[in-house]
Amino acid sequence: MRTLIMAAALIAASAGAALAQDVAKGEISFHKCLPCHSIGDDAQNKLGPQLNGLDGRRFGSVPDYAYSDAIKNAGLAWNEANFKEYIKNPQAEVPGTKMYFSGIKNE
Repeated sequence: MRTLIMAAALIAASAGAALAQDVAKGEISFHKCLPCHSIGDDAQNKLGPQLNGLDGRRFGSVPDYAYSDAIKNAGLAWNEANFKEYIKNPQAEVPGTKMYFSGIKNE
């Protein structure tokens, strides 16, 4: 459950300062991620990697997930700032990523 709250908080934070404290809205936004990603105690890799422990985790580091070379070689760790930019347009932030998602552009 803590992981769900963290993921919801990251989504809420990415939606702008006014929503940063609104975890409920973050949870709703996170539903866009659930077809490809999972979180929680039983999280497993799906089309995308599981998202437990995202904050501070190196790009491309979830075991048993076949990342693109672009993500594996990005040399970054996830934090609020780069998450906000990445989620707007993954292909623009890390050219060559296999995350084909149009992004969340609505602040």
